[in-house]
Amino acid sequence: MARTRFASVAILTLVAGSFTASAQTKPGERILIPAAAWDCGLPSGIPKPENGTLVLEAEVKLDAIYDVGQTPFGKRQATVTQTGTIIGPKIKADVLPGGLDYQLTLANGVVEVEQILVLRTSANSHLIMRNAGTGPDAGDLRVVFDFEASATGEFAWLNTGKYVGRRTIDAATKTLRFSIHDVSAVAVPAEPASFVRIVKPAGVPPQPWDYRHADAAERKGDTIITEIVTLGRGPQVRGGKRGNRNVIPITGGTLTGQITGRILFGGADYQTLGNGGPPIDARYLWQTTEGDVIIVRNTTNPGIGLVPTFETRVDGKFAWLNSGKYLSSNPGMGAGGLSISMFKSR
Repeated sequence: MARTRFASVAILTLVAGSFTASAQTKPGERILIPAAAWDCGLPSGIPKPENGTLVLEAEVKLDAIYDVGQTPFGKRQATVTQTGTIIGPKIKADVLPGGLDYQLTLANGVVEVEQILVLRTSANSHLIMRNAGTGPDAGDLRVVFDFEASATGEFAWLNTGKYVGRRTIDAATKTLRFSIHDVSAVAVPAEPASFVRIVKPAGVPPQPWDYRHADAAERKGDTIITEIVTLGRGPQVRGGKRGNRNVIPITGGTLTGQITGRILFGGADYQTLGNGGPPIDARYLWQTTEGDVIIVRNTTNPGIGLVPTFETRVDGKFAWLNSGKYLSSNPGMGAGGLSISMFKSR
C-alpha cells in the first residue's frame, strides 16, 4: 500500500486518547485521516463503513490470543485464527485456519491493526486478504480490506472495490467477527471539520508495512538460531491483481541456538510467483522457552537473499532482536521439516 501524506488540517484532533471538537458533526460520522506511516491504503480518509453497502459478514473461531507485550511500536497483541464462515449477498466462503491478526495499542489509545487471512469460496477458489486498520480507540476501529482474487474468476470484482469494515475480537469466546462495506460511493468531504486525524504519540516509531531492505554490503555473522519449520499444504491464487500467489501454511517447529523454544501454529509463507514481488514472504510466531512471543517476518530481499525481522517485548530477555540487523539462510531440508539458520548481520 502506498504511504502518502494528506495535507488538510483537522479541526478535530486526538489528544491523549480523547477528542476535542469545534464542530457539530458526531465524531463517529467523521472521516478518519490515518497517520502517514500507517495510511491503511486510504490516506485521504477512511469513511464510516456503515455509510457504504454491506458486502459480507464473518465469524471466525480463534486458535490463540498472545500478549506479546510492550514492543518498540506499542502494546502488541497477536491473534491466530482457526476456521470461520463468510456470508454476503454475492459471496459465501470459509476462512482457512492459520490467519494472523496483529493489534497495536498506543499510549494515547490509538489502535492499529494488520491482518492476513485466506478464504476458500463456495466455488472452491481462493482469496488472500491483507488488511490494515486504525482508529482513535478500539470503539471506532476502521479496517481497510484488500482482496487478491483471480482476475478471471467470479470474485474478480473484489479486486477493484473500496472496502472498509469493522473487526472485533471477543477474548472470552475466542471469536473474531468482521463486517465489510463497499464505500466506493461514499464521498469524502473537503471540509476540515469533517475529519478526525489520527495522531501517534511523539517519539514512537511507525510499525513497518514493507519488509527490511538490507544493504548489499551486509554479510552473515554469528548464528543466532536454527529453526526446523513444519509446513502444511496450502492454496494458490492464480492471476490475481498482484500476480500469482502460493500460500504455504506454517504449522509448528522448533528453535535451537541463542534462542530456544518452538514455532507456533499460524501464519504462512505468502509467496509471490513471477511478478516481481518477494518469492518468499514468511510471517509467523516464535515462543521461547521463557514464554516470550516473538513476531517473525522473513522475506526475500532481491540480490541479497532472505532478510528476517523480529518484534518482541522491550523488557524481555530477547529485546536485542528489536534493534539488530539480521540475515537468513535459504530453506533446506532438515530432520522433521525445513531447516533455516539466522545470523547477525555484519
